[in-house]
Amino acid sequence: MSEAGNSGTEKAAAYRVLARKYRPANFSELIGQEPMVRTLTNAFATGRIAQAWMLTGVRGVGKTTTARILARALNYKTATIDQPSVDLAVLGEHCQAIMEGRHVDVIEMDAASHTGIDDIRDIIERVRYAPVSARYKVYIIDEVHMLSTQAFNGLLKTLEEPPPHVKFIFATTEIRKVPITVLSRCQRFDLRRIDAGTLVAHLSSIAGKEGIAVDDDALAMIARAAEGSARDSLSILDQAIAHGSGAVSAEAVRAMLGLADRARIVDLFEHVMKGDVAAALAEFRNQYDTGADPAAVLTDLAEFNHLVTRLRFVPTALEDASLSEDERRRGADFAKALSVRVLSRTWQMLLKGIPEVQSSNRPVSAAEMVLIRLAHAADLPTLDEALKSLEAGASVSNGAPRSNGTPASSVVANPRPASPGNGGASAVAQTRMPTANGGAQTMRLVEPAPMPAAFVPEPVADAPPVPVKSLADIVALADAQRDMAFKVLVKRCVRLV
Repeated sequence: MSEAGNSGTEKAAAYRVLARKYRPANFSELIGQEPMVRTLTNAFATGRIAQAWMLTGVRGVGKTTTARILARALNYKTATIDQPSVDLAVLGEHCQAIMEGRHVDVIEMDAASHTGIDDIRDIIERVRYAPVSARYKVYIIDEVHMLSTQAFNGLLKTLEEPPPHVKFIFATTEIRKVPITVLSRCQRFDLRRIDAGTLVAHLSSIAGKEGIAVDDDALAMIARAAEGSARDSLSILDQAIAHGSGAVSAEAVRAMLGLADRARIVDLFEHVMKGDVAAALAEFRNQYDTGADPAAVLTDLAEFNHLVTRLRFVPTALEDASLSEDERRRGADFAKALSVRVLSRTWQMLLKGIPEVQSSNRPVSAAEMVLIRLAHAADLPTLDEALKSLEAGASVSNGAPRSNGTPASSVVANPRPASPGNGGASAVAQTRMPTANGGAQTMRLVEPAPMPAAFVPEPVADAPPVPVKSLADIVALADAQRDMAFKVLVKRCVRLV
């Protein structure tokens, strides 16, 4: 094999993914978990160190990393420091082995593959023995919710009163599956999702250290796709670097993840809100042809709809670092123009349509049908408008503002006099809907039942008024109408106030 081939093989073997290379080694490097770090810092400073901790959170927020840092802090020892400490700036005697997961006194166990009572019995038998070289024997049990009921019960007594040289650290993504009897014996920390702004800054810092040119829009896309997970964001960045041959652009990330262009999502939203079916379908087809997944397009459409709704009540949502400039500007405009009723209706239709697209064997057709329904409904009057039009029997003015902020003659009451020619139809509420060729067609909201042309209702004489001055009068009236059930109800339940 050539020297170049050997060099490439050695380089590939020595490469470490970004998630491992930049894994935090101390509490100061943890991002987004300041409340937990503050609590642990105060606990170590005052000597109030618990015997067990429960770390919970979604994947990739730092549960296992925090457990290793905590084990390192418990066994921290240098030439000048020989006590537990959260100040881990200097590498201690046990730090390297603990962070690499090979220290003899720090035992890591995956509860997903060690679920039975026999595994817990082994731990219970070994906790009696003192640590070999460290200050504490630390048991890190990952995905602890996977333990069986018998295993949890077997651990309770040891967890409540462990030997002074033993500490337990549990990590789980399903905190509700952990018995309350176990939770009550642990100090619990909920590791939060990392906000998009913090993730963008973190990714930008790592890209700078790696000497990689990354677009700001690409970082925002990666942070949004990671959903608050630092590990996921680094994995996506690693993949994007390989995809772009050392440079990361927004177009490359969008193509790699099958995402739609956020600016084009806003264009699609505008077409749908205007009721322009032809333009909406053309825009969707263009996005699909460039590699966007149909379900992802509708999901992004729902996210933008949610953003517009939030902006009506929380204008500071524009400060989100994951938003593009186009989303900020046009989102604010839509928030001023669209009503909450229209936005809520669009949201509900998208929530119903996304699963349809995901489960369909023809996702493109399913997505197009969802867009057609959305564009069709955008021009419909709200329920209040339709009811008012039906009750008043009058047409809505052409210049009246629509509920979605666009002036249109949306609802027209069409009263017709009874005659043999029209079958005696009564007032019918109608709506004018735009068509693909730019025209408009009339859609009936209510189809009235036909009435005979010669039918004239007979006048009904008004019943003479019955004076009611007391409960006795009401009872007498019930007797006169032979309504015994009402009479009994009045006697039992009605009281004068």
